[in-house]
Amino acid sequence: MYPYGFGYGLFDSSFVVLIPAIIFAMYAQSKVKSTFHKYLRVSTRKGYTGYDVARQILDTNGLRDVPVELVAGHLSDHYDPRKRIIRLSREVYQGSSIASVSVAAHEVGHALQHANGYVPLSIRNSIYPIASFGSSAAWLFVIAGFLISPPLLDVGILLYTAAVLFQVATLPVEFNASSRAMKLLDANGFITRDEINGSQKVLKAAALTYVAAMATAIAQLLRLLILRGRRR
Repeated sequence: MYPYGFGYGLFDSSFVVLIPAIIFAMYAQSKVKSTFHKYLRVSTRKGYTGYDVARQILDTNGLRDVPVELVAGHLSDHYDPRKRIIRLSREVYQGSSIASVSVAAHEVGHALQHANGYVPLSIRNSIYPIASFGSSAAWLFVIAGFLISPPLLDVGILLYTAAVLFQVATLPVEFNASSRAMKLLDANGFITRDEINGSQKVLKAAALTYVAAMATAIAQLLRLLILRGRRR
């Protein structure tokens, strides 16, 4: 048998709040993987690689000091704002598919946001330290709140709220980076008109994962608030 607080907190009926978000997250992950792999097999007519796209856009916008590096992993592409480095997975870095150039342009979009002082990105970056700590430490306080002292549950909820705010702040940053990517790909002639639709599908599928992450985080916070209310 679990102690009352532990079992009640983690395995009671409030878990139903999470079910829709979990299903949505599973769908989003499946959608991004299937869409990415579909367009990873479709080569662009111009033949630019993800590295070519990233390097040319950066240079054109005066960001020659931002390196583009190869990183291990699958769908591990990202822009590191602390070191000002774009890291692309092998299939994006070396690939000349619609998926490759779309993802590369998206990451460059983040570099441009950083260089231009895009406010939502600045807000997200300022939230990151506490959100990173909160997303992992929150559950220690939540469990301690059930097992040891109820006030610790409030601390856990506050920490988790920071993680939720980070997910909310992420959405405009990601959508804007995708919007920039589409304009850059088209304006610089990296893709043809009939390839735009495929590129949009890749970026929309990727954005869906961030929406799902936000929905899951909000649902989990709601569940914690429900549990807190029952403890009173």
